[in-house]
Amino acid sequence: MLSWTWATTTTVTRAFSTPALLSSSRRKLASSSNGAAAAFALSSRWSGPSLLRVASTTTADNADTTNADTTDADTLEWPTTKIRQTFIDYFTSPPRNHKYVPSSPSAPLNDPTLLFANAGMNQFKPIFLGRAQPGTELASLTKAANSQKCIRAGGKHNDLDDVGRDTYHHTFFEMLGSWSFGDYFKEEAIGYAWDLMTRVYGIEEGRLYATYFEGDASLGLEEDEEAKEFWLRYLPKERVIPCNAKDNFWEMGDTGPCGPCSELHYDRIGDRDASSLVNADDPDVIELWNLVFVQFNRDDHGVLAPLPNKHVDTGMGLERLCSLLQDKTSNYDIDAFAPLLRALERSANVGPYGGETGEEDVGNRDTAYRAVADHARTLAFALADGAVPSNGGRGYVLRRILRRATRYGQQILKCEPGFFAELIPVVVETFGEAYPELVKNQANIIEIVEEEEQSFSTMLDRGIKYFDEEVKVDDPADSKVVTGDKAFYLYDTLGFPIDLTELMAEEAGMTVDAPGFRAEMESQKQRSRDARSAAKGLAAGERLELIAEQTARLADGGVEVTDDGRKYAWDEVVGAKVEAIFTSGGFLKEGEVAENGSVVGLVLDKSSFYPEAGGQDADLGTISFEGGELVINDVQVYGGYVLHSGVISEGSISVGSAAECRVDYDRRRDVAPNHSMTHVLNAALREVLGEGCDQRGSQCNDEKLRFDFSHKKAMTAAQLKDAEAYVRDAIDRSLPVTAEVMPLDDAKALPGVRALFGEVYPDPVRVVRVGDDSSVEFCGGTHVSNTADAEAFVLTEETAVAKGIRRITALTRDAAKKAVAEGEKFEGRTAVLESIDADATPDLDKRAGAVRKDLDAAELSAALKSELRARIEAVQKKGIDAKKRLLAGRVDKCLNVVKADVEQALADGKKSLVLNLDIGADSKASQKVIKAVQKIAPELAFMGVSEEEVGSGGKALCFAIVPEAVMEATGFKANVWLKDVLDAAGGRGGGKPGNAQGQVPNCEDVEAIIANAESFANDAVAV
Repeated sequence: MLSWTWATTTTVTRAFSTPALLSSSRRKLASSSNGAAAAFALSSRWSGPSLLRVASTTTADNADTTNADTTDADTLEWPTTKIRQTFIDYFTSPPRNHKYVPSSPSAPLNDPTLLFANAGMNQFKPIFLGRAQPGTELASLTKAANSQKCIRAGGKHNDLDDVGRDTYHHTFFEMLGSWSFGDYFKEEAIGYAWDLMTRVYGIEEGRLYATYFEGDASLGLEEDEEAKEFWLRYLPKERVIPCNAKDNFWEMGDTGPCGPCSELHYDRIGDRDASSLVNADDPDVIELWNLVFVQFNRDDHGVLAPLPNKHVDTGMGLERLCSLLQDKTSNYDIDAFAPLLRALERSANVGPYGGETGEEDVGNRDTAYRAVADHARTLAFALADGAVPSNGGRGYVLRRILRRATRYGQQILKCEPGFFAELIPVVVETFGEAYPELVKNQANIIEIVEEEEQSFSTMLDRGIKYFDEEVKVDDPADSKVVTGDKAFYLYDTLGFPIDLTELMAEEAGMTVDAPGFRAEMESQKQRSRDARSAAKGLAAGERLELIAEQTARLADGGVEVTDDGRKYAWDEVVGAKVEAIFTSGGFLKEGEVAENGSVVGLVLDKSSFYPEAGGQDADLGTISFEGGELVINDVQVYGGYVLHSGVISEGSISVGSAAECRVDYDRRRDVAPNHSMTHVLNAALREVLGEGCDQRGSQCNDEKLRFDFSHKKAMTAAQLKDAEAYVRDAIDRSLPVTAEVMPLDDAKALPGVRALFGEVYPDPVRVVRVGDDSSVEFCGGTHVSNTADAEAFVLTEETAVAKGIRRITALTRDAAKKAVAEGEKFEGRTAVLESIDADATPDLDKRAGAVRKDLDAAELSAALKSELRARIEAVQKKGIDAKKRLLAGRVDKCLNVVKADVEQALADGKKSLVLNLDIGADSKASQKVIKAVQKIAPELAFMGVSEEEVGSGGKALCFAIVPEAVMEATGFKANVWLKDVLDAAGGRGGGKPGNAQGQVPNCEDVEAIIANAESFANDAVAV
């Protein structure tokens, strides 16, 4: 075997079993007469870790140590951690000098347009779209590099269905990325890629192929001659390959930034012409790196226009690069997966992982191994970044992934329930050094996974049994389709996501009636879409937005970003000039006029309107101009330009017109205290619940405030009361609310400062303080100047949003005062109930129930509501207990009457008896009556009728017995007797021939019921 040490002598060779990873330039250096000089020559060009090793021969010179069953990171030339760090070091070191920007969360909590981060460029979207706020780190960024945590499961980019089936798809992966934002372009990007791959990573030049965009006449685009020529500096022309727009033209969406891309491909076999296999889905010719040149913008009409600033966006899958550098044909054989697969083997009862695919993977064993290992990484990273399983959005995608893994593990690998949570510490151990959030949140991740796994495990066996017994068809002549209604039953009742049902169906040689399933779901989805639109305040009309092309046009036209310094001022009219008028058709040209009734967006030189941001709704109001006004219904900011959107209610306006900003300050006076009190509430929750409570979002408008925070369980009534009291105390103390703008680094160093997880803040940043130390937060919103301006505070609701995420809704000012008054009213009503003598008030429980129903619908303090519910429930119990005592007395009295009446019936020789009883609608009391009758007159057919409340016209109980001897002699049956009586009275019931019972919901004439019962019995027994 070979033992490796750092290069110090003249014998230089590689650490891999094939020649793939030694570039031609390196081989020339390695074969020189002075290996140490060669090593120095390389290291002088590269300041990172040395890439040459010396081989000292042992007794097993020819042993191939690279194909062992396990991958030992300590002996690898290129472990995953080193490959990742080498990439970052290469771009951040001189002369490239990129800024290292840490990976954004895999679950972007501050970007509702994304389920998950599916590419490295996601966090830089504001730059590409021209919306990076001036003063933020993004706005000043010119070059960046990192390894981004990505999840592709759901939405447009969804690899979930392919994971496990092959050796290279993942739902979670890392994307090595480098970016230029208006700095360098194609020449440097291609040069860096070639240098890193061949010189630094040592990949053989003869195995590399490059592609470039061949042009597209339908798009009006010529071939990317620049990229082609730059690649020809490094590769022969037969390995520089033109490709079409499908493979080599990148688009962010249907509109927006786009451009040609160029890919670097690698031939695993080598020593051949593999150019025809590039982009042909050949597993041995793989794409390594994609270099996107963002140079166009596509408008709503599909027209492409050059961007003023051209960008570079490159991405390379870390796992794929690792498989190459570690000489593995499968991504799942690299060192990062080895610990997971070994741990899973210990839980499985089907043998070790064999790496098989397709037909060779008998029983889908290795498919299950790969899928579970992949899903463990996905769940660990997503939960560490704050996402949680739920029934909607990204939360439901995570729940699907977890349930898919649970099914694979328990059904295919024969693991015991709970196996999946045991994989989380393995993920943390493997990746925790690079991503410390895994270590920090390990306990919480395990808790969530354990709970979700346990919850689904209870349904999994039922689902598998239902699938086997109700869905599978053993007879080949029968249908091999899982019907839509059965698929929906698995989904709706047993919690099986449709993709899991499809997977199980495929394994059984069946298909799923997807259209039938979708038909069951469509109406629900439509309702959800309508709700989302309503939540955003969007009608079927237009919402105006500026994208990169439009903000660039403004800048190129000499329009300065909007001076919005007066957005924090109060009660003033701000004069302004109209710099641009934007419509759904674009900007109006000079001299064009926007007429009355038009929907337009105005860009002004200055503004006093607060644009929607930081969880606060935008200001509303009007912009007046000579002869008319614009009624504002939306204010947004794009790249520093504030767009005031609305409808011209009268008059007309053109570019250059003078205007006046008239903010609806009365409305803002309702918004501002709600925003200020979210800050105080944030502090209150930390005080009451502890430091583990972190803000996860907020929304403040003129009606209420909403605050989302991380907490594992519902707050108790005492905790709600304490949090509410904390905020009320801050209002009573009349604390000053102040704002100060300071350098971001200084602000971060402030004691007790709070910032929202995942939010990007400008530098300098605005810091809002409440009192001296009650609350210190980064915030750009509008606030009151003193907590006393909030006047009142009521915490009305605390609910679950998702697993581990709670939401509080609260009120201030007049709305809070109204809620306080409502609470006082219900305190009075409850006190009245408590004062009532239960023994003298038979309906006390119902009266208390009516108050409880009103209370549940009322808006008042959640803590007070909880307290009042408990008090009302105590009154209800008191009323029920009193009713039971009263009923017991009535039953005893009734039994004495029954005994006398039965004895009289016997004396008169009767064979049947019907009595109007006074035992309420108590079925237990009816059994006492039956026993009394049977004891005195075992041969007597008997029916009892009892109103719940005598003379009320309400519910009545009816029960009957017919002795066996009577049945045999006459054919008279209790259930037939009861049915005849109840049918006539509009009731329902049932039973057996000897004993039956039922009810009449509305007993308006009890005497008529008794008469009918007597008539039927007399005819039956001929008394």
